[in-house]
Amino acid sequence: MRITSQSRRDRGFSLIELVVFMVVISIALGALLSVYQSSITRSVDPIVRVRLLELAQSQLDVILGYPYDAATPPGGVPACGSLTPTGAPTSDPCVGGGVSDFDGVCDSPPGYGCQVSVEEDVGASLGLQDDAAKRISVTTSAPNGESLTLSAYRTNF
Repeated sequence: MRITSQSRRDRGFSLIELVVFMVVISIALGALLSVYQSSITRSVDPIVRVRLLELAQSQLDVILGYPYDAATPPGGVPACGSLTPTGAPTSDPCVGGGVSDFDGVCDSPPGYGCQVSVEEDVGASLGLQDDAAKRISVTTSAPNGESLTLSAYRTNF
């Protein structure tokens, strides 16, 4: 059987076809690699957020473990400045201290920032007397500039 010159040409690729194929593949590969690089760069973001949350929560837990006030007895009963069962005021008025001592104090690992803010006399926002609650806010910040704030109320119980 004899092969014609037309059928021989149909068996392979020309040089121009190969060059066009390589250009198309390189453009597609470049686009895929840029998407892949972007996803790898952002894959650490959830880890940073979790670390910020853990840092803020641990600081908040430590602060909430302290008494409301320096005059609050162990167990919190009776609350400082409250009335005794006979109707007379307790001998220890609220004198500050306790969770208020943490205002501006925070420990953080290298590269991370942490700030504690204790607002006093915020009981009205909870339907209590003004001096019956304190709002504790812990703000943490990551090296990439992301920040997270957790807040909690500590009441005079």
